[in-house]
Amino acid sequence: MGSAPTSRNFVRPHPDRFAIDPPLKGRETRTFIAARVLAFERSSHYYTRVPTSDLLFRRAAPVLFVFLWSTGWIVARYSAEYADPLTFLCARYACAGAVLLVYALIAGARWPATRRDFGHAAFSGVLIHALYLGGVWIAIAHGVPASISALLAALQPILTAALAPLLLHERIGWKQWLGIALGFIGIIVVLSPKLAGVAPGQLGGVTTPLLINVVAMLAVTAGTFYQKRYIHSGDLRTVTILQYAGAIVVTLPVAYLIEPMRLEINATTILIMLWSVLAISIGAIALLLLLIRRGEVSRAAQLIYLVPPTAAVQAWLLFGEQLSPLQLAGMALTVIGVALASRAA
Repeated sequence: MGSAPTSRNFVRPHPDRFAIDPPLKGRETRTFIAARVLAFERSSHYYTRVPTSDLLFRRAAPVLFVFLWSTGWIVARYSAEYADPLTFLCARYACAGAVLLVYALIAGARWPATRRDFGHAAFSGVLIHALYLGGVWIAIAHGVPASISALLAALQPILTAALAPLLLHERIGWKQWLGIALGFIGIIVVLSPKLAGVAPGQLGGVTTPLLINVVAMLAVTAGTFYQKRYIHSGDLRTVTILQYAGAIVVTLPVAYLIEPMRLEINATTILIMLWSVLAISIGAIALLLLLIRRGEVSRAAQLIYLVPPTAAVQAWLLFGEQLSPLQLAGMALTVIGVALASRAA
């Protein structure tokens, strides 16, 4: 038996369904419209069922997006055993860009109209991919736990909210300021056990990777502001291709200078590369585009706060990374802070 209509599963028809031909005038018009509306509401065609597949997409896609995004830190941890971080990222940018290029050509995607637009897209790729991903992967390769790295990266919405009044002249409310404060307090709580008891001679080896991770977070924050100012429109498929191109131009020379450019070719690295390209660089971005097209991107934004704990659970299951109860409490505090800071004023 079918279920009774509910406001969640059904939508009202377009007002044009009540059009009148020929047009009427005065009291006759009002009487006719009232009778017709009442008759239509009593009919079985008043409600239009939303397809079940669409309901499933709305519920599952944001959760799947967050899961795929959170695996980025796990991939960085796995790849560190078989490849230098920047070398692996160069290969990833090239593969993802090639796949997107083929897709964009087949789909007839529109490219930026001017050289300036090309340059803006490429430079945003330097900030978002070369500096952000490069910094995160270097930090993880030098000992920063994937869970803590994900938590540091999650501070980006907090920093964006804190800088918005200065850079974008946006007003933020007291709840956002509270979120900013809670987020930074939570980070201090999470990092304090890692820094406590470290000998002065070893402090640099501990703090340098953390600082690199922080610089990466600053880079993606700058990339966010840059995109808001200079990349207002355009096909995200071609913009992403240009971003990967800009990232390769910067990352490849740096990798050549500071790394042996080690990249072992075996079953594990192939699987890691396939997951990085298809699941994260292509799959997660494709899901995000679908969410934007269907107006569900706010759901993904609400769930993005779950990325650090999701990455922490994965790191615990796969690598045995453990956080103390105090660090878990600090992570929860930071997640709450990010949620508050990301809300509209």
